[in-house]
Amino acid sequence: MKLSDAKCRNARPKERPYKLADGHGLYLLVGANGSRLWRLDYRFDGKRLTMAIGAYPDTTLVDARDARDAARKHLRDGRDPMEERKVSRTVARVARATTFGLVADELLAKLEREGKAEVTIAKRRWLLNDLAAPLCTRPVAAITPAEVLALLREVESKGHLETARRLRAAIGQVMRLAVATNRATMDPTPALRGAIASPVVRHRAAITDPKGAGRLMLAVQSYDRPVVRAAMLVMAYCFPRPGECRLAHWNEVDFTAKIWTIPAERTKMRREHKIPLSRQALATFRTLHDLTGHDEEGLCFPGQRAMDRPISENTICVALRTLGFPKEEMSAHGFRALASTLLHETSKFSSETIERALAHQDHDAVRRAYARGQHWTDRIRLMQWWADRLDKLRDEALAQFPPG
Repeated sequence: MKLSDAKCRNARPKERPYKLADGHGLYLLVGANGSRLWRLDYRFDGKRLTMAIGAYPDTTLVDARDARDAARKHLRDGRDPMEERKVSRTVARVARATTFGLVADELLAKLEREGKAEVTIAKRRWLLNDLAAPLCTRPVAAITPAEVLALLREVESKGHLETARRLRAAIGQVMRLAVATNRATMDPTPALRGAIASPVVRHRAAITDPKGAGRLMLAVQSYDRPVVRAAMLVMAYCFPRPGECRLAHWNEVDFTAKIWTIPAERTKMRREHKIPLSRQALATFRTLHDLTGHDEEGLCFPGQRAMDRPISENTICVALRTLGFPKEEMSAHGFRALASTLLHETSKFSSETIERALAHQDHDAVRRAYARGQHWTDRIRLMQWWADRLDKLRDEALAQFPPG
């Protein structure tokens, strides 16, 4: 006769332990001390085994029957229920120990092995270790969209919309690594697309008209700090990214071959970028070399206080403000936008040549794989044409606005 909850509840201890059977090997073992323990007897590989299920009433009659039915299914599939339970407990223990922070550290180590820039890794570490700190001790497999959203909303509430967007992407990278390594079953971040406000894209301020370019070159030429003036001239003539410029070293500049080689680890695309030097750019580097070229492996643009530290990220911006160009009109990155705009407006050079000169990467992966040519001869012509164009615009501005 099957057990009822009332019969289990009213079972009283006797001098010796006794069993109240429920069927298919399940029974309630009532101890002399009053304990009531669920047990399941079964046979596996010819051996009689007993599995502990739990104590009544914490483990109810329904719970015990569910455990028995699950065990019987394992037996039908040729598996030992107790071994299966041990495996499940081990998996659960490992899952609890496999935290988001642990997988995040693995991701950061992976980015380092892939040769990502230190600044990129530092930003990712800040996002994952600092902003995502509430997730770091959580089992990675247990993280839900709701708790990620709560974290993003906290960042969003401070007005940091772009940071919230980047944080969601960084968390998604960690979760996808956990899924790929069988430590989580899903990435919760795709469900959060559109859940937070999108940042308004603000393009960096740039002068993009010929007259403005002439006025800019005239002003740059008058700047009284020679190292910073040289940096702005190199930005204008060569249009590298600001970080590529300010961190330039003298061993990258080949005065004989007239080439400036920016190493891969300092470029955005992690590919070495060679810049043909126009006469004007070469003359700028030669003049600068007399000032800062005492160490051939030293910095081209050191700061005022120490030769082993480059000018800061803000130095060129401050110089532009001093010269009368507000932040809404021109930025350090604006030299690239100026070159890109005016070069694309001329029909003298192909778009591919201009994009190679700007160190841009083709968005089409197939075309990128086969676009091995660097349009080098055309780029030499382009760089000299561009430098001559800037000088002409400067001279026109000088004629229009003579000093004094």
